[in-house]
Amino acid sequence: MNPLNHLGHPLNPKHNLGDNLSGLELSKLSRRSFMLMAAALTSCAAAPPLEEKKKIASPTPIKTKKSDYKTPAVKGPVPRNPDQHLTTDFSHTADITFTHVPVTSKYIAMTFDDGPHPKNTPRLLDMLRQRNIKATFFVIGRSVNLYPDVIRRTVAEGHEIGNHTMTHRSLSKLSDDEVRSEIRRCTDAIGVATGIQPRTLRPPYGALLQRQRAMVHDEFGYPTILWSVDPLDWKNRVPSLVSSRILAGAKPGAIILSHDLHSTTVDAMPDTLDALLSRGYQFVTISQLIAMQVDATAQAAQGSANS
Repeated sequence: MNPLNHLGHPLNPKHNLGDNLSGLELSKLSRRSFMLMAAALTSCAAAPPLEEKKKIASPTPIKTKKSDYKTPAVKGPVPRNPDQHLTTDFSHTADITFTHVPVTSKYIAMTFDDGPHPKNTPRLLDMLRQRNIKATFFVIGRSVNLYPDVIRRTVAEGHEIGNHTMTHRSLSKLSDDEVRSEIRRCTDAIGVATGIQPRTLRPPYGALLQRQRAMVHDEFGYPTILWSVDPLDWKNRVPSLVSSRILAGAKPGAIILSHDLHSTTVDAMPDTLDALLSRGYQFVTISQLIAMQVDATAQAAQGSANS
């Protein structure tokens, strides 16, 4: 059908669209109709076939502040964490919440929140691998969906993965069903990407009511993992300051909070890790640290029985 027929001005069928129209025929068209005729002819000749495009909704990656700081190149061998042959099995009747873990030796747990990040996390993994250190990464489900290869590498290199919710909302402000959804969706994302299931939860901002912690422990089996050392690396993006605060707060059984979301935190890690190793600290995962508490309690009880 000729496109001009839709304008209410049918053309004489003896004329082709490519032919010149006579003055009489043109005079029957108003100025508006003539302009519409020209537009219709042009669009029909030039426009390519329309293709249906599917809209794919994807989460927005979490942004990190850029840093001009460059991690110093490693010169010579770096100190290495000793090989660990420790159990990761801890009793689900253990404490509901941990800020630190009483241990009998200089064991410590490094934890990194808010990843995986496409650039910072791989750089951090390189540093940890050089030093034979295993850490615990509390990941956000939406970032897991965005960067599954990064979390797969994290697992492959022996690090522990913890649940940090799906969208990093403050759980203390949510209903019980919303809390369950945030945790379950993150667990599912981790399972799809890696084939493993997390065993611990770190609530965003540390915000989880005691009643909610008990619910999470009962329904998911996850103890709530907080921290004993907070370098405020999310606020003060200065590598030397991050490092000095971690070193000042480190004690046996400490749980150290940090964020691989921030490049400045990763920049701080070589000096921080090397200093802790030089002080005789050994790095373990959160599950290994919690399991030590059970062992330490059993040993204390055994010691009392033998005395």
